[in-house]
Amino acid sequence: MVDPVDLTEALRGAQGGDEAAMARLYRALNPPLLRYLVHRAPAAADDLASECWLAAAKALAGFEGGGEDFRAWLFGVARRQVANFWRASRRGPVVVPAAFPLDVPSPDTSDVVVEALSSEAAIDALLRGLPEDQAEILLLRVVASLSVEQVASLLKKRPGAVRVAQHRALRRLATRVERNPVTQ
Repeated sequence: MVDPVDLTEALRGAQGGDEAAMARLYRALNPPLLRYLVHRAPAAADDLASECWLAAAKALAGFEGGGEDFRAWLFGVARRQVANFWRASRRGPVVVPAAFPLDVPSPDTSDVVVEALSSEAAIDALLRGLPEDQAEILLLRVVASLSVEQVASLLKKRPGAVRVAQHRALRRLATRVERNPVTQ
């Protein structure tokens, strides 16, 4: 997580043409942007991230707001890029199976998890089976580090609806983990 003050300073510097500031902005926001895109459009994540940064470069000079506003704006661009990608491909999102089964038999469960489970696979495993809106809310809240208000604005929902959907998703995940615990 990047300090909002640092993000705002990097944004201001990038708006003024400072290449080092643009690099700081990119280093701070591109990893969560890619993680979000990998889960929304796995085959096109890198290309979509590039499109997001091109849009950001075009809009940067006239952007008004702080670093956190820019983060929310960039993820809004990412959501539109994903929608356009799926619309152009004329198919729906593909559910990517987890890299490991959720019901791995005991004795070597921890070994399998440690060896096979990257953070991306963990996110895939957790999100699989959640309703689409709940999965997207968790991605935006956790991976993108957006506030409830920012997510509500992006999804055109009330903040209370976002909180409820997030709570339901987390309860569903907790129930799943209770049924299939990972023990050492």
